[in-house]
Amino acid sequence: MRSRRGATVALVAGGGAVTTMLVGLVTNAVSAQSHWPSWLGWLQAHPWLSFVMLGVVTAGLTALLAALDDHRTPGRSPEPTVRPDDGSGPPGAALVLRSLPRDTTAFTDRSAELELLVSSVRASQENDEALPVHVIDGMPGVGKTTFAVHAGHVLSERFPDGQLFVNLNGHTTGRSPVQATEALASLLTAAGVPTQQIPVGDDVGAITEARAAMWRSRLAGKKALLILDNAASYRQFEPLLPGGSGCLVLVTSRKRLAVHEEVVLPVEALPPDHAVDLFVRLSGRPADTLDRDVIEELVRLCGYLPLGVSLLAARLRHHPSWSVEDLRERLVAARGRLGELRAGERGVAATFDLSYRDLAPERQRFFQSLGFYPGTDLDAYVGAALGAVSRAGARQQLDALYDAHLIDEHPGSRYRLHDLLRDYARGLADEGDSMDHVQAVQRVCTYYLAALAVANGHIVRDGAGGPPPPDSASQMEIPAVESRTAALGWLENERPNVLACIREANGLALHDLVIRLAAAMAPFLRQAGPWDQAVGLHRTAAEAARHTGDQRALAGALTELGVVRRFMAAYPEATEALNEAVTQYEAAGDRRGKADALNQAGIVWYLTADNDAGARAQTEALALYRELGDRHGQANSLADLGMVRRQTSRFDASIEAQSEALSIYRELGDRYGEANSLRDLGIVHCLMGEYALATQRQREAFDIYKELDDRAHQAYALNELGVVRRLTGDLDGARDAHTQALEHYTDLGDRFGRANSIRHLGVLDRLSGDAPTAIRVLEEALETYRDLGSRGGEAASLSELGVARGLVGEQDGAVETFRQSLEILRELGDRCGEAEVLNHWGALLRRSGDLAAGRGRFEQALRLARDVRCPLETARALEGIGRCDWTVDGPARAEGPLREAVTVYRQLGVSASVDDIERLLVSQAG
Repeated sequence: MRSRRGATVALVAGGGAVTTMLVGLVTNAVSAQSHWPSWLGWLQAHPWLSFVMLGVVTAGLTALLAALDDHRTPGRSPEPTVRPDDGSGPPGAALVLRSLPRDTTAFTDRSAELELLVSSVRASQENDEALPVHVIDGMPGVGKTTFAVHAGHVLSERFPDGQLFVNLNGHTTGRSPVQATEALASLLTAAGVPTQQIPVGDDVGAITEARAAMWRSRLAGKKALLILDNAASYRQFEPLLPGGSGCLVLVTSRKRLAVHEEVVLPVEALPPDHAVDLFVRLSGRPADTLDRDVIEELVRLCGYLPLGVSLLAARLRHHPSWSVEDLRERLVAARGRLGELRAGERGVAATFDLSYRDLAPERQRFFQSLGFYPGTDLDAYVGAALGAVSRAGARQQLDALYDAHLIDEHPGSRYRLHDLLRDYARGLADEGDSMDHVQAVQRVCTYYLAALAVANGHIVRDGAGGPPPPDSASQMEIPAVESRTAALGWLENERPNVLACIREANGLALHDLVIRLAAAMAPFLRQAGPWDQAVGLHRTAAEAARHTGDQRALAGALTELGVVRRFMAAYPEATEALNEAVTQYEAAGDRRGKADALNQAGIVWYLTADNDAGARAQTEALALYRELGDRHGQANSLADLGMVRRQTSRFDASIEAQSEALSIYRELGDRYGEANSLRDLGIVHCLMGEYALATQRQREAFDIYKELDDRAHQAYALNELGVVRRLTGDLDGARDAHTQALEHYTDLGDRFGRANSIRHLGVLDRLSGDAPTAIRVLEEALETYRDLGSRGGEAASLSELGVARGLVGEQDGAVETFRQSLEILRELGDRCGEAEVLNHWGALLRRSGDLAAGRGRFEQALRLARDVRCPLETARALEGIGRCDWTVDGPARAEGPLREAVTVYRQLGVSASVDDIERLLVSQAG
């Protein structure tokens, strides 16, 4: 396939060169200054001949490119192509099974193909060679998937690191082929990669490459089996190929996709005798009671395809009174009814028709309803909604259809139609009332709204799981979901199906359902991601709301879009969406919605250091929540306002806001909110030098996070505990806390948290005397902060990096990093952080002998630290001033500021600094 692409490129390049030359001859024919050499001069003198040659070259090139085009094969209709993922439509998701589907009893002798595959795998493994991709191609119904699954079971012991099965929907009626980026997200999730670690963004090509690289890294050195079923093209599945040599990939497709790089395993129709044997085995009757000649005719009529043979045998098994002659008569009659189809299609479709007509009328109606289902697989609850029957009735119908070989069963009591049977069911359904389709989609969407409302009750903090489902949802039977873990598991399993239903509803202009489903999926996608999928969903919901003119729904979709954009650190886009949401809520007269949007906008402004705007937004949101009596909204705004006050070093105001938020969270029983406020209070107390209280608050927060099994926030609390331990001289305890936090963040894929832990560990390296290691570690943290757009993290890293560079003699580099850090901190309004950098800079100047300049930096730091009540930086500034005075003017002038520094250090419990200064004072007294 790669060689085919190379040939295409070469032809395009060669043809382009010839075309350019001929155009040049024509355009230069009238030029007296430009003359072409040799025989080209004759062509230049006869330009019309150049036109003729130009046409011939163009036509020839077009024909050659068409011949090389792998999107069509002779005598076949155009195949589905992978849709361009431009973000214009609702998002999709791939269905990934973490284990192989069940091996089928209908598998018949494919010994030659199986031996070829097993031998190829064995030879590669024994010779320690990379396993090639094995492409299994063949016509519809020939048994490609059945063969791949059976081979997977046979080979599974050779691949102990896992087996994954992915349906790429390359030829599934009513479904677009799965995008590589969507499949990669699902594969990474199935392989245990935390959602936060999966790359997201708007550049689909870049994101696909990043996810593919992560997927290859994840499988490096592993022995895993991957079945990529129903591929549309090589381009679709190429990014999904593992990079390691020990993984086996089996690809099934109706198209011939591969060339020399892959092993091609064509699966043909069964040999006649094998088809007869399969029929006899599945019919459940002794071979000597059946007329073999008639059976040979039956299997010939259905094209020797396993799918058709299985259905025919099932019909005979379910009708003990029928003879094979009776079955033949019915099959011939069915073929007559399908005379407009081509011969090969007619044979298989006739077996479908015979099986369908053998069903009871209510079962026929149920089977037809499956043709309307947009999803990939379904359970009895979905079946009940589709067929407008009870769950028990749906279970009975699904079991009967499975017995009749009209549907396949997957693990977990889930069912799926073969693509050909889906086509057939859709065709039957399309013959009826067009409203049946709309009503079936409405019912299944309503079911999902009812089920999502229950699931959201377990995963949303305040229990508000989006808008209430329609009144008709109360009639739907839904699965029992009794815990957060169960809710998340159900949501992950149903994600591809819900998104497919949203896509179908959007295509049918069922805008209200699109809006409701998007809002109901929002809490899960906030937590589970991938966030680019959430962006596509909320854009679709916003467009649906614009169609209906529903301002409140539009505002809700924009708010969710803004939240997800914030998660992606796309702050300008988040601000734009949230500002429009505020406007729409205001126009709709929805004060609660406006408050929610203001609260979210305030968070974005806090993150982008627009502290004035952040404070205004939170203050306005708080006023609205108080008017509405919304206690939870009040707590959220107060907590976020407290963070803004902390960032601007208004510590008393921060504690006041955060303490009120904490009281409300406790009143409401919101343990998450309580823990978050405790943690932020601990940070403020640490900045104020109240280390005992800071430790208490962080321990309280950590205990709640542990109770909630929230490892991410446990790590945040551990980092803050580490900071307090470092400041109080417990460097070993600090390293333990930061190392634990780093392990959590690495497992969770939280890059921001990981950068925080790395930065703190770099500070410990510097304090332990290993400045070179500190520089390397701090530069790693700095790079991550810049990549994430974290200005606060960048400033903190630059400050510490300046100290470490100064210790190894990089004076100029240290000064430059201090300057950069101060610039950012002044933008943020972080005066305590500014005082810290000035103290570091002053210490650098003092050590280098520039005492006057150093004292000037310490004086600036002292003014700032006293102004914002930052005692640690106050003590450091006083110590710096005292040491400068000691060197310049002697102990008499220095003793005052040094003893004042000792007093503050002693209040803070920073005994090491107290001891250092007292030794200096004692040396002079001696």
